[in-house]
Amino acid sequence: MATQRTMKDYCWTCGSDQQHRRLDKKEEDWLKERLGRSGVGEFWICVNVLDTDTGKQCRNLRTGFNKKPFAEPIKVPVLD
Repeated sequence: MATQRTMKDYCWTCGSDQQHRRLDKKEEDWLKERLGRSGVGEFWICVNVLDTDTGKQCRNLRTGFNKKPFAEPIKVPVLD
């Protein structure tokens, strides 16, 4: 199994530095359709746990250089 790349950077919806990871294939496909783009490799997803009882994560998107790439946050849904 491949090691997943992560980075700790600012999440503007959490309001602090949080751990982020690259999107998986299903998440990339969802975002490509959502944005109407052919590539979304620059995006990272915040994996900060907001609710320890349920494990619900923030899942806000950012790029490596832009903490707020969209006027309104885009949060990736949990995809089965």
